[in-house]
Amino acid sequence: MNISAAAIKSLPVSERIQLVEDIWDSIAEETPERVLQLSEHERGELQARFAAHLSDPNSSIPWSEVRANLLKEQH
Repeated sequence: MNISAAAIKSLPVSERIQLVEDIWDSIAEETPERVLQLSEHERGELQARFAAHLSDPNSSIPWSEVRANLLKEQH
């Protein structure tokens, strides 16, 4: 595949976001699980963020809302 950066940049933001999601999904499907494992530091960070969320669930924003806001700001 030979897609130029200029061609990618010419896509609307929503299509670029979808492209990134599709690429990541394809990598995750094709890559052995052991390769995508978290480091101890990353695991600790996720646990700390999850604990913070559990202590104050109203402080988080659902991904669907974050994504919608990002796309709205680009138009």
